[in-house]
Amino acid sequence: MATTADMKTGLIIKLDGSLYSVVEFGQNKTARAAAKVWAKLKGVDNTRSIEQTWNSGETIHTVRVEKKDYQYLYKDETGYSFMDNETFEQITVPENLVNAPEFLKDGLTVTVLINGETDMPIGVELPEKIEVLVTYSEPGMKGDTATRTLKPATIETGANVNVPLFVNEGDMIRINTKSGEYVERVKS
Repeated sequence: MATTADMKTGLIIKLDGSLYSVVEFGQNKTARAAAKVWAKLKGVDNTRSIEQTWNSGETIHTVRVEKKDYQYLYKDETGYSFMDNETFEQITVPENLVNAPEFLKDGLTVTVLINGETDMPIGVELPEKIEVLVTYSEPGMKGDTATRTLKPATIETGANVNVPLFVNEGDMIRINTKSGEYVERVKS
């Protein structure tokens, strides 16, 4: 069993029958009282975000999480379908478990988090940066580059991203899937 001393960002713990991921944590020490450990937790199998406090050294129930590479196949009414790159098994994951579903494109390799106790998927993480094709963008004004002005663009997944004025339809760009922001234009 783990204790509060093992607390770290990204750790998945079981609390009141639900799974939570540690977003932020810290310690409160006072001269008279015992030290306390606090954490901001985000629900893995639910949509709740909570804060929890424990006495220092208290036991916490951690969940063993396996990370496996899967390839995105398609989306239908049951959810998003992925294929294991090694065994070719397919799994379907509901949309609420995918961290940025608007950036999924066919054939993209993602990391699926699997609960080691139940062998059930508990989350899907996209790569931090992906390359996508701009399918629609208004033309920029020539010479308007003095300021960091952005314009909306539609990418091949159907999502809208704000891009600099020099990005045109047909360009390949790199975007950050965590923030949804433009990173750079990809040279071909």
